[in-house]
Amino acid sequence: EVQLVESGGGLVQAGGSLRLSCAASGFTFDDYAIGWFRQAPGKEREGVSCISGSDDSAIYANSVKGRFTFSSDNAKNTVYLQMNSLKPEDTAVYYCATGPSYAGCSWYQYDYWGQGTQVTVSS
Repeated sequence: EVQLVESGGGLVQAGGSLRLSCAASGFTFDDYAIGWFRQAPGKEREGVSCISGSDDSAIYANSVKGRFTFSSDNAKNTVYLQMNSLKPEDTAVYYCATGPSYAGCSWYQYDYWGQGTQVTVSS
């Protein structure tokens, strides 16, 4: 059974940092795509950063390039999203998800989702 459990969200001031974690089980990173997504109230879910198991580098939304970093620890079956220089517009519920290796960062291609963790950035 595939399970994804996010943690690390919270309230932070603009310019601050947070690191999100996603503990995964029930699948092998190398065979699937795994990504971070977010959804703000009244807005569509969007891809933040994603990686295919066969690729070495993550892709990022333009809005987070240079500020967010995707990383993984395969030994712990955990992926991370380091978020620096946070802005109020980064406020959202953040999810990790996994899907087929070709999924890119298209949220509708992803099959399994965590419960989400709230990130709130105050101005």
